[in-house]
Amino acid sequence: MNVPVYIQIHNQIKKEVESGKWKIGERIPSERSLSQTFHVSRMTLRQAVQTLVDEGILQRKVGSGTYVASSRVQEKMTGTTSFTEIMKSQGRVPSSKTVSYYLSDPSISEMENLNLESEQQVLRMERIRYADGQPICFETTTVPANLISNLSKKDITTSFYNALENKGGYKIGNSNQTVTATLASEKIANLLDVKRSSAILRLRQLTFLEDGLPFEYVRTQYASDRFEFYLERG
Repeated sequence: MNVPVYIQIHNQIKKEVESGKWKIGERIPSERSLSQTFHVSRMTLRQAVQTLVDEGILQRKVGSGTYVASSRVQEKMTGTTSFTEIMKSQGRVPSSKTVSYYLSDPSISEMENLNLESEQQVLRMERIRYADGQPICFETTTVPANLISNLSKKDITTSFYNALENKGGYKIGNSNQTVTATLASEKIANLLDVKRSSAILRLRQLTFLEDGLPFEYVRTQYASDRFEFYLERG
């Protein structure tokens, strides 16, 4: 199967959390212990754990370890707007740098969120998003591969929503968004040019087509001193 090793470990840890092996609020084994259990390097293990942290399944506590995350109060945000549209509306110039871009079998979380079968492939890409040349966020996006078969890499990485509507003939619908706070890992600190363990806003977004089909699962980490979320109540 075309599944990266860190995704395989992600799937196994997620299954163990859901089976109740570790309860909410319970500390999971150390990276060293888990890397030995899965027979992988600590770097690979850390990537798997970080993916679960980004999805809100696990939670890191500085100087203490990694824990099964507790549920949080959620605030509903309305409207679906792309990063490009947000930046342009503020008179800023958006740009992106693609860090990775590849087809893969979906992880369990991706299958659950995008209503996919295990044999369906996904496009998984990581990007740094900029405004006027300044890094604003690091974004991991997953979309079903069959949905973007007629789009080029440039279409997808430049302005995905516009390409999906104008070339794909789809209509973008609503999205579910969850915002939480976290601390910058070493990787995120380097990518966003911030200090390690500085405050980061983390957004998980599931976006739907107009007919209700989920088509995009995004995990984004924002430099909190460069971006803020605005909620408007009707």
